[in-house]
Formats: sequence, C-alpha cells, structure tokens
Amino acid sequence: VKTEENAMMMMLSQQQTSPTSLKSFQLAAIHRMLAFNSESSLMMIDQQQDNNLTPFRQYPAGSAHNPWKIVVYDAHCRSIISPIMNVSDLRSRGVTLHLLLSSDREPIPDVPAVYFIQPTNENVATVAKDCAKRLYKCAHINFVSKLPREQMEEFAKLVVSHGALDVVASLHDQYLDFCCLEQRLFTLNCTNSYVLYNGAHTEADIDRIMTQTAQGLFSVVATLGVVPIIRCPKGGPSEMVARKLNQLIAEHPTLMLSSSARKKQTASSSSGTTTSARPLLVILDRNDDLITPIQQTSTYQALIDDVLEHKANRVEFKVVQDKNEDGSSSVNNKKQKPPIAKKYDLDADSDPFYSKHKFHTFPEAIESNGVELQQVTEKEAQVRSKATTSSSSTVVTADDSAVDLANAVDSLPVLLEKKKQLEIHTSILQAVMNEVAARDIPSLYELQSSLATGSYKNDLKKAYTDVLKHVKDPSKGNITDKVRLVCVYALATTCPSSSVDDMVTALKELCEQLPNSKQAAEDLSLGIKSISYIKHLRSMKMIPMMGDSAFSQESAPKSGGVGSTDMLSSFMARAQTQATGLLAKATQQVGSMLGKIHKHHLTRVVENLSDQRSNTEDETYLYLDPKIGKGGEVDVKTAFRPNNSSSSSSALLLQRPPTRDVIAFMIGGGCYTEYQNLQMISNERRTVTYGSTEIVNPCVFLSQLAQLGG
Repeated sequence: VKTEENAMMMMLSQQQTSPTSLKSFQLAAIHRMLAFNSESSLMMIDQQQDNNLTPFRQYPAGSAHNPWKIVVYDAHCRSIISPIMNVSDLRSRGVTLHLLLSSDREPIPDVPAVYFIQPTNENVATVAKDCAKRLYKCAHINFVSKLPREQMEEFAKLVVSHGALDVVASLHDQYLDFCCLEQRLFTLNCTNSYVLYNGAHTEADIDRIMTQTAQGLFSVVATLGVVPIIRCPKGGPSEMVARKLNQLIAEHPTLMLSSSARKKQTASSSSGTTTSARPLLVILDRNDDLITPIQQTSTYQALIDDVLEHKANRVEFKVVQDKNEDGSSSVNNKKQKPPIAKKYDLDADSDPFYSKHKFHTFPEAIESNGVELQQVTEKEAQVRSKATTSSSSTVVTADDSAVDLANAVDSLPVLLEKKKQLEIHTSILQAVMNEVAARDIPSLYELQSSLATGSYKNDLKKAYTDVLKHVKDPSKGNITDKVRLVCVYALATTCPSSSVDDMVTALKELCEQLPNSKQAAEDLSLGIKSISYIKHLRSMKMIPMMGDSAFSQESAPKSGGVGSTDMLSSFMARAQTQATGLLAKATQQVGSMLGKIHKHHLTRVVENLSDQRSNTEDETYLYLDPKIGKGGEVDVKTAFRPNNSSSSSSALLLQRPPTRDVIAFMIGGGCYTEYQNLQMISNERRTVTYGSTEIVNPCVFLSQLAQLGG
C-alpha cells in the first residue's frame, strides 16, 4: 500500500507548477520580490528541486538570507498574490503580516516592509507618509507596473521633504500586472471590460482602455521573458492592442533581454533543456464570438463557475441539512433546518482529482468521484486492518510486524488527505447537480449547442418552434437561463427580429405566472436589455452570424475516447451496479451532456494560425514582429514560404518554424468554457495559455450586455 501511495504523491508532485508555465515565472518573480530582489537569493530561488513538492528552494524563514518581514499591498495586488500563494507559503518566505495599504497600520519599526502596489497618486502619497512616520525599519517598494516619471519625481520630493530618504531601501517596477489562476490561465482583472470599450466613449477613453490592456499583456510578456509573434484581426480593438503592445516591447529591449536571461537560466537548471522557439500571441475581440460566454456548458469546472458562486478559485454554496445520504429529502423532518454555507479553495495545480477531471463532462466527473472515493475507502480499511493484524499477529516475526505497522502508519495520512479532497468534490458535485437538475440544464445545453453549430441553419421554422417551446416551459431553466437561450438563438441564426420579439413576449407572459414574480421580473428586465443590445448589434451588422463562424462543425474526441452512445450506455450500466445515489440521479438528468464538444471560434482560429493553414486566418490576420523595425508588420503571403511548397519561386522565401507555445488572449472578457475548449488543441507538440481582460460567468456577462442595451 505504501508503494501505491508513494506513486500517488509522485503524481501530485508532477502536477505542481510547471517550470515553463506563466504561473511559475510569476511565482518566481514574487519570490524574488519577497527576497528584496536580491541576486544571491535569486539564484537560490530559481533552482527547481527534483521531484519536490516545493517548487522553489529557499532558506529557512527567519534566517539571515530570508529575514522576517511584512507585506503591504493594495486590493489589486492582493488579488494577484492570493491565487498563487496562501498564508503558509507567505510564512515560508518570512512574511509575518500581510496588510492592506488602505488599512490603519500600527508602527513596527524593527521589521522591513515589502510594498506591492499600483502606481497611483494615492498609493504613492500613502507610502511617502509611511516613510515619513517611519512605520517600518525600511521600505522595499515594488510597483506592479511601470511607475511614470512624473509620479516618481513627486514621490522623491515627498520623501526628501520629510527627511525620510534613508527609509527607502529599494524601488522596482515588477511588471506583474496580471493574475494567474492556473498554470496556463490568467486574467488582467479589468472589471466590466466589455462595457468599457463598447460603450459610448470618446476616442481618448478608448485609447486609454486599449493602452491599459496592452500594458497588462506587456507584463505577461516581460514575465515570460520572450518576444512573441503577434497575430490579430485587422481593425478594431484587437489591432489597437496589438500595435500598442508591439511598440511597448520594442521600447523595452533591455527589460526583455534581462527577463529572457532569467528564463533560460531557470529552464536549464530545472529541466536541462532550453528552447529558442518564440510563442505566438493571438489577440481577439469578444465581439467575434458572443455565444461562448452566454451558452450553457457541460464540463465540471465550467459548470462550477456557471451555477455556483465562484471567483478567484474560491467556490461558495449552501448545503441543505434535511437531506439523506443519497440526496433525497427527509419527509419526516417537519421543521427545515437552515442551510449550511460551504466555502472551498480549488487549486487545479495541486488537487489531483480537480486537475484530472475539470475539463471532463459533468457525468464523467461524478462517476470518477464515486469510483475513486470507493477505492480510497477500501484502501483505508485495508490499512487499518493490516495495522490491527500486525499488532496482534503471533505468526509473523516481530520485525515483519513492525515493518507492516510502520508502512500502514505512513500511508494512512496520505489516504485520509485524498479522501478528504474527494469528499470536498462530492459536496461540490452535489451542489452543482442540484442546480443542473432543478433547471434542466442538459436540455438547454443540447438545444443551444444545436443552434450554435448550425444544426438549424436550413430550418429556421423548427428552430423557432423548439426555442419557443423551451421558453414557455416553466420546468426548463429559470428566467436567466431562458434569456441566455434567446440570446444564443438571436446570435446563431438569421431569424427575423420579429421572432426574437415573440420570445420576449413569451418570457413576459411566463414571468407573470411564476411564484417569485418579483425576482423573476428583475431578472427579465435585465435580460430584455441584453437581448435589445444583441438586436442592435445585428441591425448594425457589427457581429457575424455566429452559427456559421463561431463554432466549427468538426468536433474533438471526448476525453473518454469513445462515441457518445457507447459512453452513455456504459455510464448507465455502471450507475445501475454502483450504490451511488448521485450517480444514479445523474444518469437520468444529465445523460445528454455526454454529447460531442465542438471547437469554438477562438480554438479554431488558434489552430489555423498555429498550423499555418492556407486559406484561413493565417493569410488575413495582421502579423507583427517586435524584433523588426518600422512597426514590425509583415506580409505573410510575400514574406514566408507556404507549407509543403516546393516551387522555385518560393525557394528564396523564409520558412516559419512550427509553433510550440501559444498565448490566446480575449479582449472584453473570457470564460472557463473557452479556456476548456482551447485545451482540446493543446498536446505534446503545443501548449496553449489562455488569458482575458477578466473572467466572467454568463450572468455577469449578460449584465454587461444589459448596461449597453439599457
């Protein structure tokens, strides 16, 4: 048993932060910052330990090379640190306290402080006051992005005028203005981003927003220490951000060189190999695909974000107490107990079950949870039994008994920890299942998928009938679910506006019949504004007919590797033999979620650009190379040799190297559904990192559409 558990620990070790992921480089930068940006500490931190759960080697907390310190940050920078470092991690780096800059802070004159803040006038003034009051022994000031020269001069004047220049130990621009939620998932945390650049703004406002987005992407590029090839559609926000980013990279060659040197040093020390291939950065506008952030989903992680309270890897939900073990209601309980609030932090990089099943369909996740929980329970019983037998056996020698007992004692904590993690996922799966069953999400998912993939393209009458039937049926989702269905219908088909108006009328009639009509009316009011905005975009022809372009008809193989019919049959057979109430319930409620998953717009574009396919976006998208002068723009058709071309005319043209790493970035908000869909084209030849101005769930995105349609 011990051998099996050691193997499990090895798997957990391998699931830790990859030494070449964006998260690993950001974490290394934060570790350097907490080491006062010391070069001697940098060498120690950047070395990966082989097969160790701690990604960075470090001196003991409180030692001469890792002294005790406090961290002072603003709310924005706290959101950057929180997903990648917990309290224990900070403690190991010598952090005794972590305080908000805006809070009332007591003097601690014998301890150094590490500031991690945005370069705002208010923050600069507050730090200057802290120095003047000599709150801390010294101040190591780190700005998350570049400190403008005007603010730097103002800060210097304030510090000098208060005679506190000796308190300032160091000042650095860290270029870490992004938040890593997973190894290859990041966000710029730009709230309400879709509204910001699609609302009624002046050209100066739009330019400021696009500059802010480009600066956030520059932080990503600088942290990775690589100069990417930038691709984007011509015109619109994507090109604005791409050109601004291209200029920023060209203006900071020294920064890129120093970052690149650190990257190569880290990669060589951790894996023994380096790569000179440059990543491909693809920048798209949310308006190119409005269906994906609205549509119902079928995978575990995306459903958590859709139906539960989920933000920055923390999930919250309530558990009703009057439930039996199989999930059924207790009819004997006349007095209903108040629900219990549950709160969990989900880390896909350290949780083996979540890492393995977050992209799987919901029924698969339920089944795997039941199987693994049963297995670990049986192993726990075996270990306890072996420990009891070893302690009382008179047949085996004393030495053998002692060895068996020691093995059992060593393996039991690991088993119990794994069981605890699986039970947490059981609770989350149950909470998701309650929402899925109550709102009949599978039927909505199936209909929306058919609309989005163009199944109704040649039969608009049937599309109208099927959508209207779901809208009128009170058992098919809540008001917001129905609004989402109408939005997908309007975006994915060429239906007349009168058909959309019929759906809105049906929604109003249904709303009057619902018991909680007040809440339903509020949701409907918001939904009608969202629908109005989509109708406006359609009338102005500002968005493509997404049933034709957003989703590819080509589907990717399921994670199980078998057809949906065989998978469903197998799933139902296992449900009948397993004593798992949740699994049996899922068989009846969510079987249709085992259907095919189609490639979304961003996935298809990234694949075409990565594979350099002819007659695709690869020939029409803007190509920017910051290493080339005069704006870095390159004409793909005239500068590069087509793939598999042997003609003499193309012999003198350059041959593009294959794409090994891709960064796909969405302006205007991304979602877990899009992130999951992109991973379908991530394989041993190519890694795909996904980022966006913010991560939004469908309700949040609808509210942003409503702001523009109100």
